[in-house]
Amino acid sequence: MTQTLKENYLKTVRPALQKELGLSSIEATPKLEKITLNTSSKEFKTDKELLAKTKTWISAITGQAPVETKAKHSIAAFNLREGEVVGLKVTLRGNRMYDFFQKLTSIVLPRIKDFQGVSRTTIDKGGNYTLGLSEQIVFPEVEYDKIGRIQGLEITISTSAKDAKSSLLLLTALGMPFTKEI
Repeated sequence: MTQTLKENYLKTVRPALQKELGLSSIEATPKLEKITLNTSSKEFKTDKELLAKTKTWISAITGQAPVETKAKHSIAAFNLREGEVVGLKVTLRGNRMYDFFQKLTSIVLPRIKDFQGVSRTTIDKGGNYTLGLSEQIVFPEVEYDKIGRIQGLEITISTSAKDAKSSLLLLTALGMPFTKEI
């Protein structure tokens, strides 16, 4: 994918944000730092085929191999033993991050059924935005016949913004389709 989003950020969005936020340095303007995707399932420990299929579709949508996350403690109530695989995660930075963000905002989110925009309230105090998707099949790379079953996915967009307001301005300027203000 071409780096149109990154170029747009550097040439137009960053100077506009600097002016709007009243910052003295262009380097102090908020920017995307990383995007983290993760998914989990209690069946990863017993169904190795499901784990392999999940690794395949996460690799397809991100262009990067996922890392297995393992249980740190044994919990008898959940039938969970220390060291068992409980999830998969991918951290995107640099060009892959910008490519994924552009694909997310322009292709994936509009494919969600009855999409009205994403919530403005899930930005934390540190300026990070978390988005949960209930189905991975909204990504065009995922083929329903090859995935085994529908799984949810959590996407966390980490920014260098110091507060929620400046993070909201950055994400809006980059094209995140937020719900309309009431």
